[in-house]
Amino acid sequence: MDIRKIVTISETIEADGQGEACAPITRVAALAVVKNPFAGRVVEDLSPLFDIGGGLGERLMGDAVALLGGPPVSYGKAAIVGSAGDLEHGGAMIHPKLGKPMRAAVGGGKALIPSNAKVAALGAPIDLPLGHKDDPWSFDHFDTMTVMVADAPRPDEIILCMAMADGGRPRARVGSAPITD
Repeated sequence: MDIRKIVTISETIEADGQGEACAPITRVAALAVVKNPFAGRVVEDLSPLFDIGGGLGERLMGDAVALLGGPPVSYGKAAIVGSAGDLEHGGAMIHPKLGKPMRAAVGGGKALIPSNAKVAALGAPIDLPLGHKDDPWSFDHFDTMTVMVADAPRPDEIILCMAMADGGRPRARVGSAPITD
């Protein structure tokens, strides 16, 4: 795994969008900028990217969780692939081996980890989706954290992004979905 840089972003929200105070919510994202071994090439076997994603999850998630103000309740993952790569390279980074270390770090993870991937140019942001780690129907935890790295991804790089939060949206009022047959 060829890592160029690791970026950690921590934000604490203390008021909603209207300025009304709320209980503090901390979101932390860990991003790794790595060389894309398949940039500029078409290959069928993307399994080396599975291993890179899983390895980065093991390396970064524990430290990121330690930066939260409380226990993690929501999580998400994303990838930004440089222009010489393919969207499927991002998918290979975030599926199928990244989930296990993320779930281990947050102490649970019954729910699907929301994800997003795109091919983009240098400095492009991505909306990293968040959802409750154990309750897939907790609408109050459907959220995003927009992240970017100013000098990445270069055409032959991938930015792997992982995030977690110790709360849902500020002053969330939507609740959960009713269960119907």
